[in-house]
Amino acid sequence: QVQLVESGGGLVQAGGSLRLSCAASGIIVGIRTMGWYRRAPGKQRELVADITSGGTTSYADSVKGRFTISRDNTNHTMYLQMNSLKPEDTAVYYCNADLYLSGRYQERWGQGTLVTVSS
Repeated sequence: QVQLVESGGGLVQAGGSLRLSCAASGIIVGIRTMGWYRRAPGKQRELVADITSGGTTSYADSVKGRFTISRDNTNHTMYLQMNSLKPEDTAVYYCNADLYLSGRYQERWGQGTLVTVSS
């Protein structure tokens, strides 16, 4: 039994910073790529950033230079450091991961954490 739990969301003014965490709990055999997605009000879910097990990262153009994704493979935790936040960053942020379960990799999602950026 494995769960992904996000934390760290909240209300912040434009220009401020937040650090999101995604912790995988349960019996962990292995985690391949992990990523952060977000869904803004009235919009579709989009990829914000992802990171491979080896540490290779990628970012959406809208967050390059402002956000940093990282992971702790020992503790099975992923982070998203968000700086210079803008009102358009307001969204529910979701953790996604490929988890090795029952002899194969399976995709799992967290429940999301709300980030609200005021102008």
